[in-house]
Amino acid sequence: MENITLIQHIWRQQKNYPDSRGVFSELLYEIALVGKIISREVNKAGIAEIYGFSGSTNASGDKVAKLDVFTQNTFTNVLGHSGHLCAMASEEEEGLIKLAGEKPLGDYVMLFDPLDGSSNIDANVSVGSIFSVYKRTTKTGPGRLEDLLQPGVKQVAAGYLIYGSSTMFVYTTGQGVYGFTLDPSIGEFLLTNDHITIPDENKIYSVNERDYHNWPGGVRKYIDELKTEGKVSARYIGSLVADIHRNLLYGGIFIYPSTAKNPDGKLRLMYEANTMAWLTEQAGGQASDGQKRILAIQPSELHQRTPLYIGNKSEVEKIESLLK
Repeated sequence: MENITLIQHIWRQQKNYPDSRGVFSELLYEIALVGKIISREVNKAGIAEIYGFSGSTNASGDKVAKLDVFTQNTFTNVLGHSGHLCAMASEEEEGLIKLAGEKPLGDYVMLFDPLDGSSNIDANVSVGSIFSVYKRTTKTGPGRLEDLLQPGVKQVAAGYLIYGSSTMFVYTTGQGVYGFTLDPSIGEFLLTNDHITIPDENKIYSVNERDYHNWPGGVRKYIDELKTEGKVSARYIGSLVADIHRNLLYGGIFIYPSTAKNPDGKLRLMYEANTMAWLTEQAGGQASDGQKRILAIQPSELHQRTPLYIGNKSEVEKIESLLK
């Protein structure tokens, strides 16, 4: 494979849009820069003594890890000063993030989960950052809530960074899914996964079975049938980025159903589900809340939750049929 850097790939894709001014390309590269900074910090977390929790909780009610604070600040400090955004929102904060005022406001808005899977940090399990970019809907001035509350089908870029044995940047702008691996010797992301496509065969199911008896009957039936057939392996990491990344490459389905305790599901529509749904669809898969396409959901609030069934198209369709 040709050694193409992320920035080269972004600029090549920009050529498909003759009227582009390069602003969107610069925004994507700045997101990659954030990933490099976070990767460096994650890789020295034990040495720098930034494992563990900070003692506070975020807007979603989750415990905040020390690295959550660092990653949140990195996203806001780099991208909030870029001049390419008019609004930002994070899983870690209640409302819109105030942007720096020294530059003109841009035409894009971004939602992000700065460190997905942070509860696994102390065990040295892969974690990641998730991002989603939209065009603003208002004309001028600071971005407003309505600019952010758009259905996932309106995304113009979405992706994640995964910090594991290597650091990868995986993204789509609607022209397929591409994966880049960080070469620390030169500090650049290099193309390693060209046009990622989910294999047709379902090899893996990923679900936390603790709440099995509280799942909808259709989901229990689906899992029971998989176990009876004995052809699919159970693999669950507990870090959404890591579970989705593996299933995109190997083929599989990730399930996070509603329960009696969480009837609306647990994952966040705007910070997790929409991004992963678009990536999965671009890779030939499907994503549903059990009744309808994730990307078609009109959000009503920033921290809205949803059940999520995502992966091989045939398997998602089976679950939707059973849930009817």
